[in-house]
Formats: sequence, C-alpha cells, structure tokens
Amino acid sequence: MTYPKIGNLAPVFSLQNQRGEEVSLKQFRGEKWVVVYFYPKASTPGCTTQACGLRDIQAELAARDVVVLGLSPDPVSRLEKFADKQSLNFDLLADEDHQIAEKYGVWQLKNFMGKEFMGIVRTTFIIDSEGRLVKVLDKFKTNNHHEVLLEVLSQLQ
Repeated sequence: MTYPKIGNLAPVFSLQNQRGEEVSLKQFRGEKWVVVYFYPKASTPGCTTQACGLRDIQAELAARDVVVLGLSPDPVSRLEKFADKQSLNFDLLADEDHQIAEKYGVWQLKNFMGKEFMGIVRTTFIIDSEGRLVKVLDKFKTNNHHEVLLEVLSQLQ
C-alpha cells in the first residue's frame, strides 16, 4: 500500500472518539492543522509511550493551532479506558474495520515473532488547515515521536 500523496487533500473520515462522539477531519478545515497518527493497539507499552508524549506537548501544539487525532482499530470502550488511565487530552478514534487505515496506506502485512498478520504500521500524517497532506512521519521511535513532531511542525509552519 502507498500513502496519500503530499499536497493532495487528505482522505476525509468521521469516526467515534473515546466518548462515543463523532469526530470528522472536515470539522477542522480552515481553522486548525491536524496530526493524524495511527497506532496498533491501545494500552500496549509502545502506544502508551507515544500517546503520553503527545499528551505532554498539548500546550505547545495548541499554541500552534494543531489538533491531534489518534486512530487505532480498537473499540470505543478500549479507547475510553486508555484515555482515562493515561489522562490523555486529545481524541482517540475507533477505526475498528480499519477502513481509514487502508485509505491512508497504513494497514499492511506485518511480521512479529515469525508470524505474519495484517495490522497498523505506526505512521503520522500532518495535515494543514486547508486539509492538505503536508508531511508523513514513519521513521521515529515511540519515545521521541512528540519531539520529532514538534521539530517538523516548526519547519512547516
């Protein structure tokens, strides 16, 4: 699979967040930049580290008019527990049928401990206030994702 093309409008979506509320990418158009990050599974060590890093930089992101949306194939109930336990201050969206992950090219064949399976490849998309994809981040560690993101945003904005 391939990612959407830089410069094109990002694939739109509407999904339920951890509170069961509908969140749409279009609702931010003309107002905010959006960081859409895909992660494999809520409450796992790497995903927790990544989410907490983003939680801890929310003030800096808000100052830049940037909204974070985390997408995973988890159900709303699992996202709610994850967000509550980690005091997450951004929306986690349930992409249970991985339809949006497929649109973004991150639902791919993975290999773990000798077993092959389909799953989310950890990837972050930066979308400008006009809804255009401006950057894809796919080479980072979960413990420095937030730092890489801030650095890239400072170059783009």
